[in-house]
Amino acid sequence: MFAQKISTEEKFIRLQIILNKSIDIENTIIFFDEVQESEEIISSLKYFCEDKRPFKIICAGSLLGVKINRFHSSFPVGKVRMINMYPMDFEEFIMANMPEMGETLIEEIKECYNQNKQMTDVLHQKLLDLYRQYLCIGGMPACINNFLQNNKEILKYDKEIMKNIINSYLNDMNKYVLNSFEATRIEETYKTIPAQLENLSKKFQYSKIKKGARSKDYESALNWLYSSNLVYKCTALNSINIPPMAYIDNEVFKLFLSDVGILTSLLEINYNQIILNDNFLYKGVLAENYVAQEFVFNDITLYYWKSKSDAEIDFIIYNEDGLIPIEVKSSDNTKAKSLKTYMERFKPKYAIRISSKNFGFENNIKSIPLYATFLIK
Repeated sequence: MFAQKISTEEKFIRLQIILNKSIDIENTIIFFDEVQESEEIISSLKYFCEDKRPFKIICAGSLLGVKINRFHSSFPVGKVRMINMYPMDFEEFIMANMPEMGETLIEEIKECYNQNKQMTDVLHQKLLDLYRQYLCIGGMPACINNFLQNNKEILKYDKEIMKNIINSYLNDMNKYVLNSFEATRIEETYKTIPAQLENLSKKFQYSKIKKGARSKDYESALNWLYSSNLVYKCTALNSINIPPMAYIDNEVFKLFLSDVGILTSLLEINYNQIILNDNFLYKGVLAENYVAQEFVFNDITLYYWKSKSDAEIDFIIYNEDGLIPIEVKSSDNTKAKSLKTYMERFKPKYAIRISSKNFGFENNIKSIPLYATFLIK
C-alpha cells in the first residue's frame, strides 16, 4: 500500500479500511514493525509529522542503521527520533532474576558505589555469581527468559537459542547487502572478532580475516557491522588531550561484540569454567567485552590507550572529571603496571579499576566490582 503513488491521506484512509476500524488519532499509537522492509513508510513519516493532526507513530525494525545508510528514498530528517534498543544490561538482568528484591539490591549497589562502601561478603559473592551467569547467557531477552523458565539452572539453559540468534544475524547479512560477495566479507569479519580480541598487538588486524587482506577490502564490511550495531568500535587515542574525539587514531581500534553471551557462544566456552571461576585464556576477554557493552548502553564512547612500549589502558572515558583511565580485571588480582604508568604520566583526577574485588578507594583508584559497571556514566 505504501509503495503506491497515492497521497499520505489516501494511505491513511486505506489503512483504516484494512483494519476495518476508524482510528481515533488523539488516543491511538500506530506501530509499524519490521519497518526496514518499506522505505516508503519511513519516508512518509515526514508527512504524518507535518500533519496538523496529532499522529503518534512508532516504528521498529532490525538493522535499521544499515537500511538508512543505504536509503534511496527521501529520509525524514529532523522528523524522527531514533532510539537504539540494546540487549538487557546487567542491571536489568538483576531485576529479571530477582523481581521481588532486585530494585532493593540495585539501590544497595548504588549506595556502595557512591560512598565507596564495602558490600557485605554474602551479597558481594551472590552478585559475582550472577555476573558469571550473565557472561554465559548474555542480555538477549529470549535467552534470559529460557534461563528463568529452567529455574536458573545453567546446565538446563538451552544453548540453541543463542545459536539461532547468531544464525539469524548471519542470514540478515545475506538479506541486507548489495551482493553475495559483500555478505561473505561481512561474515568473515564478524566471525574473526572473538580471535581478534586476544591479539597480542591489542588492535584489530585485517590479516586475521584472511591472509593478505587489506583495510580497503573490508571497509564496507566493517561499516555494515557498525551500522547494524552488531559490533562496537573502541578506538585508540594517539594523545591524551581533550576532547578525545580530536585525537583518535582511526587505523588502530578494537572491536567488541554486541552481547557477551554471543561471544561466549562463538567461543564455545564450557559454562562450568565460567561459573566455577576457573582460570582460562579468554576469561579477561569476556570481562572486557562485558564492560564495553555496558558502556555503550550508557552512551559512553569507547576509547583506549596504548603506549609505544607495552603499557595499555583498557578504556578511557571522558566525563565531567576529564579523561578517566579504566582498567578491567576478570579476577581480584589487581596489580597494574600500565595503570600506574598512565597515572604518573598524565595525572588524571582519579582512575577506575573494575574487578571482582569489593568497592573501595585508595591510591586515587576507585575500585568497582564487575557487577556494578552499569553505574559508570
